[in-house]
Amino acid sequence: MERNNFYPIFLKAKNLNILIVGGGYVAEEKLTFLLKSSPDANVTMVSPMYRSGTINIANTGNVKRIEDSYKNSYLKDHHVVIATTDIPEVNIKIYEDCRLQSKLVNVADNPPYCDFYMGGIVTKGNVKVAISTNGKSPTTAKRLRQFFEDVIPENIDDLVKNLNIYRKTIKGDFEQKVEKLNEFTKGLVEKI
Repeated sequence: MERNNFYPIFLKAKNLNILIVGGGYVAEEKLTFLLKSSPDANVTMVSPMYRSGTINIANTGNVKRIEDSYKNSYLKDHHVVIATTDIPEVNIKIYEDCRLQSKLVNVADNPPYCDFYMGGIVTKGNVKVAISTNGKSPTTAKRLRQFFEDVIPENIDDLVKNLNIYRKTIKGDFEQKVEKLNEFTKGLVEKI
């Protein structure tokens, strides 16, 4: 049986410089989900043209738009790169340039040229759930996202904040604190 071996992490996008190469529909989609999850993300976009919808979304965040074709020099000072052009050779060139400079790269809709995938995300206050289908079915990730949005209660953030307050009152070393929190929260799943 095949297994998803990705290691999920949550990036502080406001501390990173993200580059999106492209200005069309796919760029718009990637930017939309990035800003929905991380409205404080630092993003630069490079494209010779931008859809009006892409411009509108870019104007809602900390997004710098450059009207130009891709050049290797645009990778400078960027940590994460998302290639969304409709020219496969350009996307592969971006991937190769990123590999040479140790940059994380995602070439949209081309799994062999991705260091990471942008999966489905559910956010309710301080709770965030990320969903990956190993790049096999973005539609399944979308449906699972919709399912979790319905299943996770709206007041989950209140629970998280109260548990954080309780956590600060627990005495003992780290192991004892974890044990007490585990005991205190073991019924959480049944209550949701």
